Amino acid sequence: MTELLLRGGTPWLPGIALEPADIHLVGGRIAAIGPGLAPAGAEVVDLGGALILPGLVDTHCHLDKTLWSGPWVPNTGGRTLAGRIANGEARRAELGIPNIDYAGNLLAAMIAGGTTHVRSHVDIDPEIGLEGVEVVRAAAHRHRDRVDVELVAFPQGGLITRPGTAELLEAALAEGVEVIGGLDPAGYDNDAVGQLDVIFGLADRYGAKIDIHLHDGGALGAWQFDLIIERTRALGLGGRVAISHAYAMGQQLAEDQRRLAEDLAEAGVAMVTCAVGEAPVVPVRVMRAAGATLALGNDGIRDLWTPYGDGDMLRRIGAVAYRDRLVADAEIELALHAGTYGGAEVLGLADYGLAVGAPADLVVLDAPTPAAAVVAVPTRRLVLKRGRIVAARGALTPAH
Repeated sequence: MTELLLRGGTPWLPGIALEPADIHLVGGRIAAIGPGLAPAGAEVVDLGGALILPGLVDTHCHLDKTLWSGPWVPNTGGRTLAGRIANGEARRAELGIPNIDYAGNLLAAMIAGGTTHVRSHVDIDPEIGLEGVEVVRAAAHRHRDRVDVELVAFPQGGLITRPGTAELLEAALAEGVEVIGGLDPAGYDNDAVGQLDVIFGLADRYGAKIDIHLHDGGALGAWQFDLIIERTRALGLGGRVAISHAYAMGQQLAEDQRRLAEDLAEAGVAMVTCAVGEAPVVPVRVMRAAGATLALGNDGIRDLWTPYGDGDMLRRIGAVAYRDRLVADAEIELALHAGTYGGAEVLGLADYGLAVGAPADLVVLDAPTPAAAVVAVPTRRLVLKRGRIVAARGALTPAH
């Protein structure tokens, strides 16, 4: 299908009042948006007023860890970071993870829910090497026409404290992994400066992006925000650095949150929040007011860290909105913006969105407004990737 007319839908264009419009798709891109379009020869799909969103963007998940579609596994990880890391590593071989079928089946569920772009962190350490990279790449290849997957070389078990890991991270970047990750430079690795020097050095050498898990709270976490901002400025990496979880941001006083958000915006450092358990979320309204980039992700989905999750980004957007007490429609739309346009900024998708010339990555659902869609989480009527319908009514369509 090279030419398609979506007739009578309601596109969501942030900041613009909802109005019915047709969308003409040609060669996988949006050729025109407006009322009364009638291109000759286009296949017509009548939407009957359904809401049209840009493809959802999951900017933080762990496809290599998932047990999705496998037998039920009771959670044995405990409640500490170190305990969960150790448990995950100890049980990998027993449970056969990373697993191409588990990762591929989870991707299928995410696609059916309207996710068109994914960033997945992949564990790299001396015991598993680059196996996770190979598995997740193979799973992504199964759905190569339905979703784009970007990988993060992630030192889950530590970097400075784990000899050999830095060399493996470099090997991953050398063979094409797009992002280098980090984990609690101070709180877990006990050497914030050392870990950040390695991460930023490798990113600079290979032209990679950066995405650092930062669970450390309070003043310790805020101090590391400043270290990351400082290095981003020094190396000119604005727009290529993200801090995931960033729990300390939600724990700061209001004036400190505003100062940090302004510094993030000026330096081009993004934050990614996931509304995990009782952990603080990054304040959505503060980030938006400062012009700082905020993105969202599902984090762990049905794995050894958590038995919960279904990969549905619309549901995750609603969880963030609920946790951050976003109640007015305009506020709820800020969370939706983070789960779409914010994620696109983090991934560097320059031509993303509902605009002429952009790739036709779209989600069609039955809801009167974007806020209503976030709250109700309706089944996605259609999901399109590069102008082709890849899912309908919650199920994948046959691959071409």
